Amino acid sequence: MNRPSLSIGIEEEYQTIDPETRDLRSHIQSEILSKAKLATLDRAKPELHQSVVEVGTKVCRDIQEAREDILDLRRQMITLASESGMLLAAASTHPFAHWRDQDIYPDDRYKQVVEDLQLVARANLVFGLHVHVGVEDRNTAIHIMNSMRYFLPHILALSTNSPFWEGTKTGFKSYRSKVFERFPRTNIPDVYANWAEYETFINLLVKTKCVDNGKKVWWDIRPHPFFHTLEVRVCDIPMRLDETMAIAALIQATVGMLYDLHARNKSYRIYGRALIMENKFRAARYGIDGKLIDFGREEEVPMRDLMLEYIDLISDAAKELGSERDIAYIHEMLKMGTGADRQLKVYEETGDLKKVVDYIVAETRVGVMQEAAALRQ
Repeated sequence: MNRPSLSIGIEEEYQTIDPETRDLRSHIQSEILSKAKLATLDRAKPELHQSVVEVGTKVCRDIQEAREDILDLRRQMITLASESGMLLAAASTHPFAHWRDQDIYPDDRYKQVVEDLQLVARANLVFGLHVHVGVEDRNTAIHIMNSMRYFLPHILALSTNSPFWEGTKTGFKSYRSKVFERFPRTNIPDVYANWAEYETFINLLVKTKCVDNGKKVWWDIRPHPFFHTLEVRVCDIPMRLDETMAIAALIQATVGMLYDLHARNKSYRIYGRALIMENKFRAARYGIDGKLIDFGREEEVPMRDLMLEYIDLISDAAKELGSERDIAYIHEMLKMGTGADRQLKVYEETGDLKKVVDYIVAETRVGVMQEAAALRQ
C-alpha cells in the first residue's frame, strides 16, 4: 500500500465590507477579482454572492508551505480590498447583513444553482474554510473518510465563528452550519464499503439528473471528484490566520493518524451517521463550551477535555508531519475562545453589531502584514 502524500490545500471565503456602513458590499468583478487575477495567478474566484471572495492555495507539500501561501493570499486580498475602498473580514456569517440585499454573481453555474435551489440558494449567505489533504488511492480515501466522520463535530466546535444572523443573536456558535444544511446532499455522509460503492452512488445521481457531477455533493467531508484529496468542508472560517492553520494542521494530522491505522489493517471505530449528527448539533450550538458524546463510554464529556485527548491522539502524526507548532496553537484557542465566543463578548460589552464587524476586520489582519513582511526579508 503506497502511503498518501498528505499534501495540503486550503480555501478561505472572505466577506467584503463597506467601511462606512459595516454592511456587506457586493464587489463588482472589476473592483477586486480582476486585480486579484493579476496578483494571485487566478487563485481568487467569485462565489454565489458578490460579497464573497474565495481564495485557494496551490497544492502544498507541508503545513509550512501552506501557511506561507494562505498568508500571502490573505495579505493580498486585504490589500486589494483596501485599494477598492473595502475591508476584508473572516467570519462565517455577517452579524447583521441580509441576504436579500446581496447580488448574485453573474455566472451560468450560479444561475443554475439558484434555478435548482431557489430561496435556499439565495439565502445561503455563509462563508467557510475547506481543507484538502492528498490521499491518492481512492479506496484508502473512502476508508479514511468513514473513520474521520467521527471527528468532524470536534473540528467544527473548534472553528465556530457565526453566532449572529441578520442582526439576531442566534444562540448557536455556528449558525452557518444550520443555514448550509438546507442544501441537499450536506452534513455527515453515510459509510461506504469501498470506492466502487461510492462511485455507484454518484453515477446514479448523475444518471437521474440529481447532479451533473460529484462537486454538487456538499458533505462535511468528501473525496474530491477531480483532485485526489479528501476535502473537509465542515468548518466555519476562523478570524485569525493562526486559527486557520491550527485547524488545517489538525485535519492533516487526523488523516495521517487514520492512514497509519489503516496501513496496519486497523480502523478507528466507525459510528452511524445519526449518532455523529447528535454531536454535530452540540458542536454547532455550544462550540468548545459544550459537551459531546463519547460513544465508547456512552457519556457526555466536556468538549475542552475531548480536544486535549484529540491532540494527544494525533501527536505522533503531527510530529511526523512537522505541524506541532501549528497544532499547539489550539491550546491558545481553548484559552481565548473561538471566533464565536469573541464576537459574542464584544457584543455583550458594546451592544453594537458594527463594533463586532470592526473586531472581525481587525482580527482578520492579526499577524498577517507583520508575518508577510518578515517572510519577504
